[in-house]
Amino acid sequence: MNRSLGIALALRGAWAQSSFARAARDPRSTQAAFLRAHLARNRDTAFGREHCFERIRDAREFARRVPVRDYEGHRPWIDRLLSGERGVLTRADPLMFATTSGTTAEPKYVPVTRRWLRELAGLMRLWLYRAHRDHPGLFAGTSVSLVSPVVESRTPAGIPIGSVSGLTYRRAPWLVRRTYAVPYSVAEIADHDHRYLAAARLMLAADVSLLAAPNPSTLLRLAREGRTNAETIVRAVHDGRLGVRVEAARDPSERQRAVYAAVERRLRPDPARARAMGRVLEREGALLPSALWPNLALIGCWLGGSAGVQARRLSASYGDAPLRDLGLRATEGTLTVPFEDGTAAGALALRTGFWEFVPEDAGEEAGPPLLAHELEDGGRYSVLLTTSGGLYRYDIHDLVEVRGFHARCPSLAFLRKGRDMVSLTGEKLHSRQVAEAAERAAEELALPLVEVQLVADEEEMHYDLLVERDGGSGDLGRFAGVFDAALRTLNPEYDHKRASDRLGAPRLVRMRAGWSARRRLRDVTHGMKRDAQYKWPILAAEWDAESRNDVEP
Repeated sequence: MNRSLGIALALRGAWAQSSFARAARDPRSTQAAFLRAHLARNRDTAFGREHCFERIRDAREFARRVPVRDYEGHRPWIDRLLSGERGVLTRADPLMFATTSGTTAEPKYVPVTRRWLRELAGLMRLWLYRAHRDHPGLFAGTSVSLVSPVVESRTPAGIPIGSVSGLTYRRAPWLVRRTYAVPYSVAEIADHDHRYLAAARLMLAADVSLLAAPNPSTLLRLAREGRTNAETIVRAVHDGRLGVRVEAARDPSERQRAVYAAVERRLRPDPARARAMGRVLEREGALLPSALWPNLALIGCWLGGSAGVQARRLSASYGDAPLRDLGLRATEGTLTVPFEDGTAAGALALRTGFWEFVPEDAGEEAGPPLLAHELEDGGRYSVLLTTSGGLYRYDIHDLVEVRGFHARCPSLAFLRKGRDMVSLTGEKLHSRQVAEAAERAAEELALPLVEVQLVADEEEMHYDLLVERDGGSGDLGRFAGVFDAALRTLNPEYDHKRASDRLGAPRLVRMRAGWSARRRLRDVTHGMKRDAQYKWPILAAEWDAESRNDVEP
């Protein structure tokens, strides 16, 4: 490891560790201090004035004056920011907006402030410090991570819209950036297939000691390039070329040609490395990272929810390198910092947000949400977040579980998306989107449907599309394809995951006549739902036994 980087990481990481330790001893006071300072700082914003921030003295009064909202509840305020209005949600104006899928066809634009970015950087320093302390070889070689472009478009006022991951990657200190095996410019390659091939060519030619990507599906996709394009990669390393046919790009524009050229200018012929890679290919039948990276010290990726299923598959390509979760991270905020290998649990980030928790089994008459110091080991909760980016009591629709404590700070693990949502690899499908896609497909194909249900298949990384039709002569065989195309227009993240081949096409499953009626009768009879309030479960995290028995032969 570069000695200067080691000293910088040790000094700044040690400070972050000390700060965390103080907060962990008293979560109640730490969270109260964050909320007090945040409200005082933003009391003169449009949002602060409307919700009387100057009168709020504690968390209970905060809950009384500020209603729980998801993104749609925040959208009117964020639309004002997008149009150029200042001082809407935070005193400091956003320096960019990060995009992610919403519950409708319209994407979410999450405001990003400088304070929020500094907090995020502090959490990453703490993660790196603890990881390096446990794995001293973390920076013995190069590091690999894949990010999205910083700027994908701009607001009418000229503010960038893009990716926080790309921004932090590009703005990292020079000492850190010099360890990158894959430069930021690769993120700007628009063609998904070319982007993954270019990243794989660069990383397999390097001696990698740290591999990090939140979603393990990204790492599986990179490993696949070492199998399917092995000879192309070896030849490209030998010749000092990128190995991508620019003329075959989906976007052959001059701007994209300049991106490819910028990446390739960094490359030099490396016959010795190519020969070593060739020997691995001849011996293993693929360019296995496990055979090419003897110094791989750690893989950072999500280990909770359905991502945990994919993470367990990494060893086939990457060997027995330890895995450490990167934390419960979303575009809207980072909730946890994991300190141990092999677990999805991480310490709650007490100084970088105000967190509220609703028990999983809470009914409509439940009291106010619980605070960090009130959580119980083994308890399951949905999360409301308030951040320096300008989200207030934001329902992120995540369900978490408490798995022990660091001092008095709860350690949380992500379980799954909450009500009306499902996600296999970050696409975050909402029931509203699935229903609309089904309606569009049925209308286009003139298919009278009774019900549909989308069931997640974590092992095969696709969704099963269960369909019960009501007679008619429409072409049911085409339904899954038309549904898939419609869903891709309604959910940008789903489209992105499908385009990059990290998520397979939905598989059509024909259900017997009467399946949905039998399912409803069972749910009502067993007291799972009231008949008058019954809502068809259009999304399911897994198959139920009765439905499996109702599949048409």
